[in-house]
Amino acid sequence: MKFKKSSKKAGLSPGTLLHVGDRKVDDIKISIMNYGEDRLREMVVDTIEASAQFMETGSITWIDISGIHDVDMIQDLGNRFKLHPLVLEDILNTEHRPKMDDFDAYLFICLKMVYPDAAYQTMHYEQISLIVGPSYVVSLQEAEKDVFDVVRERIRLAKGRIRKKGSDYLAYALMDLVVDHYFKILEELGEKIETLQDAVIENPEPSSLAVIQNLKKEVLFLRKAIWPLREIVNTLTRGESDLIHEDTVIFLRDVYDHTIQIIDTIETFRDMLSGTLDIYLSNMSNRMNEVMKVLTIMASIFIPMTFIAGIYGMNFKYMPELEWTWSYPVLWLVLIGLFLFMVYWFKRKNWF
Repeated sequence: MKFKKSSKKAGLSPGTLLHVGDRKVDDIKISIMNYGEDRLREMVVDTIEASAQFMETGSITWIDISGIHDVDMIQDLGNRFKLHPLVLEDILNTEHRPKMDDFDAYLFICLKMVYPDAAYQTMHYEQISLIVGPSYVVSLQEAEKDVFDVVRERIRLAKGRIRKKGSDYLAYALMDLVVDHYFKILEELGEKIETLQDAVIENPEPSSLAVIQNLKKEVLFLRKAIWPLREIVNTLTRGESDLIHEDTVIFLRDVYDHTIQIIDTIETFRDMLSGTLDIYLSNMSNRMNEVMKVLTIMASIFIPMTFIAGIYGMNFKYMPELEWTWSYPVLWLVLIGLFLFMVYWFKRKNWF
């Protein structure tokens, strides 16, 4: 995950529609599910206006849009559902912080979906926007990954209570799916951190530092994506909006509990990574200290020997020892004896 620039919106008036982010699909897909307890109709349409036929049926309509780069399409969506211009602006700004706004007639909820790559080395983030009305939910995704396929199957097979509930329960089901997906990401991330800790403790390598920094960055982005979700769900559980029924609040409280658990896990991961970095730096420092210790001992052993060799290496004419017959072997005996004495002394001091 990399920091992206959204400075192209600087200076524009509030409500100006401009897509901020990467274009992740070529063609926009609009799929509709209109359902009740005893009926279901599902189809794919080309325009927002084509969904108008479902809005007056008295049942629940779910409009899922994959691809939000088309400003004209987002404008049509705003005209059809009478959305505030700032809501349309937030939909198009994929770098927006997760949030929830209550406009009385509808709720606007902005979330972040997290996808790992095939090797779980990098996290990719996608903005998901939900517009919750009295009898409809509009979901907008950046890419056609069909992250809500589990909810689709529950509607098709009439599993559980989703076909018996209203649009607020559908919005809960979509949010719950996003939150459950975070648990999968955290499981993989936790295994990577534990593996990294073992490697750093056993055999720290310079490459471990880059891995630690990358994981810290991923945890930081996860925290930014998930931390605001606590405030969003907490606001919904208060029951201040007429669009959220009391029987749905109970389920939203469960999502709130899961969100708190995820946040606690993320904070734990941050502490673990900080501790891993400290372990790495300590091990590298200890390794350097061991190297310096060996070099210092070697230098200490050879300092007196070098001193003696330096004295007798001087070119003075009158040095009586130079004329002795046994001066050379005696000097070697002195040097060797001095070496052995220094080694004995260091070992006695437990310096090596």
